[in-house]
Amino acid sequence: MFNKRKMNDEEIIIDAEDEGKMPVNDKRRFNADGEMVAEDEKPAEPTKSVNEIVLEAALKAEMERREAAESKLVGVQAKFEEAKANLERETSEMRSRLMKTLEDRSKQAQFNFLTTLLPVLDNLNLAVAASETDPSVDHLRSGVIGTARSFEQALISVGVEPIASVGADFDPELHEAVDMAPAEEDGKIIKEYSRGYKFGDKLLRPARVQVGKAMADSAGE
Repeated sequence: MFNKRKMNDEEIIIDAEDEGKMPVNDKRRFNADGEMVAEDEKPAEPTKSVNEIVLEAALKAEMERREAAESKLVGVQAKFEEAKANLERETSEMRSRLMKTLEDRSKQAQFNFLTTLLPVLDNLNLAVAASETDPSVDHLRSGVIGTARSFEQALISVGVEPIASVGADFDPELHEAVDMAPAEEDGKIIKEYSRGYKFGDKLLRPARVQVGKAMADSAGE
């Protein structure tokens, strides 16, 4: 038994037993209004709401800002590492230059001091040579005195200062009392056994001296 149906002015004969079933080879498509659409025509995409469009735009802008921030952070980190490396290199170079400068100054100071000692050695050699040809003790003594004075001048030239002793008041920070002897004034240095020297504010060695003790005190004892 066959039924007849009319769709879009076309009469379609359908077997009653197959009624309710779509023919296998029927590739026609219909929209929601019952209108037939072409086979190659795709259904229209669903329309987005205004809120969806706004949210998608905000999400896209946020992702772009995040990517820009990450890119900027990478650039800042790279610049920081470069600046750190440059600073470490400059510090190392400055330290090396400073060490070299100090070494050069030290060597120059040693060179200058040794240069001042050479005349002292010359005077000693002259005194020895003179003693071989001239038996006079006076001449030898004069040579030794001249050598001692030249050596002391060499010390003074590099900043070494002799400490005053004979006739000065005894100062325990500058003098070392070896013994005491009766004297008119108490606490005055009356004899020097070995000279003391200072280098700037530092004491190289104290002067070894004899300190006077007032005769009145001695008599009372």
